[in-house]
Amino acid sequence: MGEVEEFAARVRALKTRDGRSYEALGRRLGVSASTLHRYGSGAAVPESFAVVGRLARLCGADAEEVRELEEHWRRADLVRRPPARDGAPTGPPAQDTGPDGPPVQDTGPDEPLAQGAAPPGPEPVVVTPARPRRKPWLVGGAVLAVVALALGAVLLPGRGGEPRHRAAPEAKPVTAPPFTYTVASLWENGCGHTYLADRPPARVGAPPVPADAARWAGALGAVDGGQTLVRISVQGKGASAVVLQGLHVRVVGRAEPLPWAAYRMDEGCGGAVTPRRFTVDLDAPRPLARSVDGYDASGQEGRTIPAVSFPYAVTAAEPEELLVSARTAGCDCRWFLELEWSAEGRSGAVRIGAPDGKAFRTSGRAKGSPVHAYDPAKGLWITGAESGQGG
Repeated sequence: MGEVEEFAARVRALKTRDGRSYEALGRRLGVSASTLHRYGSGAAVPESFAVVGRLARLCGADAEEVRELEEHWRRADLVRRPPARDGAPTGPPAQDTGPDGPPVQDTGPDEPLAQGAAPPGPEPVVVTPARPRRKPWLVGGAVLAVVALALGAVLLPGRGGEPRHRAAPEAKPVTAPPFTYTVASLWENGCGHTYLADRPPARVGAPPVPADAARWAGALGAVDGGQTLVRISVQGKGASAVVLQGLHVRVVGRAEPLPWAAYRMDEGCGGAVTPRRFTVDLDAPRPLARSVDGYDASGQEGRTIPAVSFPYAVTAAEPEELLVSARTAGCDCRWFLELEWSAEGRSGAVRIGAPDGKAFRTSGRAKGSPVHAYDPAKGLWITGAESGQGG
């Protein structure tokens, strides 16, 4: 088997393992089904490994498999575009003659796939635009201006001859990302959650319905106990695809678990469907958002809902929802999420926090702190062993 055929066979094996069609995979990657089909049939070899690397990770390949695939792509690329001899140029790559013609070198990066659109042309390479080079005298002038401004802030006299400080100019706003998003806090299976509050049961009202939970917890100064579950809904602003490249966790504060009382919103409600999600272990030194399977127990035997990992592609017509479950037992953690994206020659990352804009806050329960569960028949909170929750 030749190098090109071996590379194509590995691309086909990835598709077979995942089980989705080229069209469905292309929507996730922001490329056309025909482009992926050409790679899998051996009709084309991508000019860069980036798209196929994303395909491998989307289909669940581990780091070693990705490295092996990259090596086979490199060999196939050398077959299609051999190195120059004696410094002579190799010439332009061959032109694609279509699925019925001979195999060709792919001539550009992949294109975004818009719903209902005709087969699109090549997409520009997704890179962050380079800054224009400044002339030396402009750079020198800028440095002098900064020094003069700093001296003015220290030495400029105010009233009575006393120095006064001049406020620094505001930074220019960052360009808005080409998508919108909303954040919603949830309860597990729609009914289960625990809050920590520094109040006795007599000063805590009955559990709210989930829709009123934020206001209820805010009035008590309560904190998520052990778990924070959030849903991030992302939607593009136009027909062009925005590729969501990754989700990162940034812990900005750690302290000992709060010694506050725990208030359970349920006695364990369970659910027929556990949706697939990203889990975060906040107790890890470097927490990561990991994609995990879901499970549907509604049938007689139940079924696993396969995890889907990055990258995702979103448009105005095809939004995406990311469910993130962050847990801790050993810290009072404040943290953010950062959503990495690229689209139409731009790239960036958006910091995502709680619905109020502040950092998410999740705390484990200090050893020995009381646990309360609500008894609706008695209209009061039951404490400790009476609730069956332990101390």
